[in-house]
Amino acid sequence: MDLLKLTALELGRKIKDRDVSVREALEAVLAQARAVEPEINSYVTLDEAGALAQAEAVQEKIDRGELKGPLAGVPAAVKDNISIEGQLTTCSSRILSNYRPTFTAEAVKNLQREGAVVIGKTNMDEFAMGSTTETSCFGPTKNPHNLLHVPGGSSGGSCAAVAAQECWYALGSDTGGSIRQPSSFCGVVGLKPTYGTVSRYGLIAYGSSLDQIGPVAKDVADCAAILEAVASRDEKDSTSVERQDYDFTSALERDIKGMKIGIPRDYMGEGLDSEVADAIWRAARVLEEQGAVLEEFDLSLVKYAIPAYYVIASAEASSNLERFDGVKYGYRTADYEGLHNMYKKTRSEGFGAEVKRRIMLGSFVLSSGYYDAYYLKALRTKALIKQAFDKAFETYDLILGPTAPTTAPKLGKSLQDPLKMYLGDIYTISVNLAGLPGMSVPVGKDSRGLPIGMQLIGNSFQEKKLIRAAYAYECATEKEYEAPANVRIGAGTKGRQDGDFRESISRAAGTENPASGREA
Repeated sequence: MDLLKLTALELGRKIKDRDVSVREALEAVLAQARAVEPEINSYVTLDEAGALAQAEAVQEKIDRGELKGPLAGVPAAVKDNISIEGQLTTCSSRILSNYRPTFTAEAVKNLQREGAVVIGKTNMDEFAMGSTTETSCFGPTKNPHNLLHVPGGSSGGSCAAVAAQECWYALGSDTGGSIRQPSSFCGVVGLKPTYGTVSRYGLIAYGSSLDQIGPVAKDVADCAAILEAVASRDEKDSTSVERQDYDFTSALERDIKGMKIGIPRDYMGEGLDSEVADAIWRAARVLEEQGAVLEEFDLSLVKYAIPAYYVIASAEASSNLERFDGVKYGYRTADYEGLHNMYKKTRSEGFGAEVKRRIMLGSFVLSSGYYDAYYLKALRTKALIKQAFDKAFETYDLILGPTAPTTAPKLGKSLQDPLKMYLGDIYTISVNLAGLPGMSVPVGKDSRGLPIGMQLIGNSFQEKKLIRAAYAYECATEKEYEAPANVRIGAGTKGRQDGDFRESISRAAGTENPASGREA
């Protein structure tokens, strides 16, 4: 039995039926990670000893009948800006290279209650600021479909790990498209829920009004089940919302007859790669054949989303990252004179170039004389964008378009032109500004074999409509997940030894003992 080809729900059923043990599943995925990880670099830490202990405990609970959920015993990964007690949580930044939280994020706790086995923390753009997973101090993650290309970001490690079959599913975070865009680039399914659906407690903040935790998986059914597991009202998060219905898996049905889907002309015009456009139109026709009613329309204010987002997100980042100063936790410069000099040198050495750029942008737009001209104007634009979506959803059940204007660019290309990298988020950013749910679903590949993703956008708290339409598309196309050719099972790549891995992390973090590495 080739366990790695199974979806998370399929593996969960086999574990429940005693066809396979939790330990067998864990050992299979750890072997795959050891084989391909040196090339892919999906993980910051891989906690083998901890995962084995979790597997034994979960198996006992399954055997006693205490765990009956569909994800019980299924190994998963968590993005490295989501806290787990005692585990290294770095945000892929030198400044947090030795940080181990004393608490666990509520979303992870919810997964653990369902019997998830968390095997490690995935690589990401530093503090989630990037679209390529190249700004990590632990080195870039590579796209499993082509190792010369980026996996997207900032949740590139989570998406690449699922694509390379190094876990059955993963949690990511989405501030401006950071789940959906890398899901599109890696050929997996990624879901950004409505703001407030999943607790942000334990998520190290980038943009507090925009951040949201969500699932990455091989198919739509897995994403629905994971969202059902992690979503909850949490008193520890003031932005958390009490929802009437958390039964997202009930939306896994094919019937979309009469569903009205709008396609913004703004999304399908200038700047969109022709191969991506063709794939999106083909996918749209599939939904139309299933009974959906498709119509083009004008979604105004799209061109204002990028500037509004980067003003708001940078301003919030500037405030949120102020706490990292070398005093209470994290990295501190070794050589300094006086408190002010320690602050300055610690932050200068601890933050990477992209993070520094956004902190400076945020500090600028919040400064005296510029607050009204930039920040307040951006907030008004955000409100207008939400109004534009509200108007659209008076007519349409869903909005359909591309997840990204192109397929995955080559490594190093985006960092040469940061502004072009920012423009690559044009289709995803508006969703975060409006607090809406969005999902990326694979709909084919370009002529180079790089995946293309279709984005579905729903009104607030309408994840079920997203899931239903995406599931109908999967069923109509008989789509099954296919592992990238580069990382087929038994790729035969010799993994690094534990000591070598710890050494590489130490060099990347610039610390002699970052208290990191694979724990064997």
